[in-house]
Amino acid sequence: MRSADTVAELVRRQWGDHRIGLRDEHHTLTHHQVAAGAAARAALLVDLMPPVPGGEPHLGILLDNTPEYPLWLSAAALAGAAVAGINPTRRGAELARDIRHTACRVLVTQRTHLPLLDGLALPGLRILVTDTEAYRELLAPYGDARPGDARLGPVHPGSRFLLSFTSGSTGAPKAALCSQGRLAAAGASLVSHFSVGPDDVHYICMPMFHGNAVIADWAPALTAGAGVALRARFSASRFLPDVRRFGATYFTYVGRAVQYLLATPPGPDDRAHPLRLGFGTEAGAVDAARFRERFGVPLVEGYGSSEGGAAVQRTQDTPAGAIGRAAPGDDLAVISSDTGEECPPARFSPAGVLLNATEAVGELVNRGRSPFEGYWRNPEAEASRLRGGWYWTGDLFYRDADGFLYFAGRTDDRLRVDSENLAAAMIEHILARWERVAGVAVYAIPDPVAGDQVMAALALRDGEVFDPAAFAAFLAAQRDLGTKMPPRFVRVMRELPLTATNKIHRVALRRAAFRCEDPVWWRRTPGAPYEPMTPGSMSALLNAYTTHGRTPP
Repeated sequence: MRSADTVAELVRRQWGDHRIGLRDEHHTLTHHQVAAGAAARAALLVDLMPPVPGGEPHLGILLDNTPEYPLWLSAAALAGAAVAGINPTRRGAELARDIRHTACRVLVTQRTHLPLLDGLALPGLRILVTDTEAYRELLAPYGDARPGDARLGPVHPGSRFLLSFTSGSTGAPKAALCSQGRLAAAGASLVSHFSVGPDDVHYICMPMFHGNAVIADWAPALTAGAGVALRARFSASRFLPDVRRFGATYFTYVGRAVQYLLATPPGPDDRAHPLRLGFGTEAGAVDAARFRERFGVPLVEGYGSSEGGAAVQRTQDTPAGAIGRAAPGDDLAVISSDTGEECPPARFSPAGVLLNATEAVGELVNRGRSPFEGYWRNPEAEASRLRGGWYWTGDLFYRDADGFLYFAGRTDDRLRVDSENLAAAMIEHILARWERVAGVAVYAIPDPVAGDQVMAALALRDGEVFDPAAFAAFLAAQRDLGTKMPPRFVRVMRELPLTATNKIHRVALRRAAFRCEDPVWWRRTPGAPYEPMTPGSMSALLNAYTTHGRTPP
């Protein structure tokens, strides 16, 4: 089939296809019904959002993963509008800021989210509540619409389609732009890479306001004519029952979701399902191996951001632990933050231990022609990404002598310990080997004198307790754990805090540091035994910050 230039064209192709196209717990729609529903919503949108000089045709979606979400994505594509995915975990002024910043003129939501909007200053915003009789009555007159009948303006590959908010871990979230052409091309690339076909069923359990679900799950399904199955919110306990019920063959993930799945009780039928692969980020080699061993499903680690500025693709010869090589058209380099020069290749011991992390780890940069399309009304953020004509990803990597790239974390998660640069993700991957932990987060807290100290939050498996001597013995046995990497502080938690996209909330962990209600163990000096932090030891530690003029965490 000829590749499509726009998302709108992909939606139109569903017309007349009466196979099952979209399902959740309560609804089943054919591809044709999806196209018809999208056409009806596009016609309604055009009437609700007439062209206004200088006005932006932006639609906000504040929904869980219900069928209305992909229906409105499809409707926006047909009408030539752009969708801003609104994060339902945001509150108050921050939530209002997201809606106002993206110039939304219509907001589609559901009754459970209406309390979030109470009292917010949102002048001129039309709100549609999808699970009400008023909404059904509003939509009814457009039931005979056909795809392409109603448009707000010309629809072409460059038409703005998504405004995807980044995580916002520092400052206000940025809304990355994605055109219809770029999303259609991303879908086609994944279809080719993973041989997605019309008989596949894509299970979308990651939130659709985030690029993971839309770009890596919905877009390839739409491109291939594959089915889509939705889970309103991720549930580890419902994952396998959903997969079996819907006949799902493909899903996307983030690393923490994989850890939740591995923490569910094993069963004799763990491999009784149709899944053939999962595609995502930050699962880590240990958890990926555990997942494949238990469920029989390979997890394919990829790299790409909502911004689309750089991509790494896996090939059949990609070594264990590596993500892959630069995608076609990208000229990727690993650049040292200290020298501004390209980092030397990684060197490994015969056992695969990285020997030169300090010099090999740097920021991944695309020196080629980047598909990055900018941020909505944020020239400062754009300038930060596009420095010196290169696209700076904000992610840490290292590269082997054959050009394979290995993920090492975010630049925000870099630690500086005794003048050595460390990547939090690399320490996490090592700590995840400890059989007693279900989840690990590593982050920097200020050293009382200079630089950083390593702190780790450990979520233990059910029934496990933290044994400081056993943990110290485990650390001593890890040959690739450098001398500066062992955690000085260990926070033991029931579960790790998460963002709305199921990523570890490191900002909250850093903010609390060792002043928290959870048990914290620490080493007074490197290599000393771990001991509980008491009010007395905390007071002495805080005094050390004051003595050296440092701000405590």
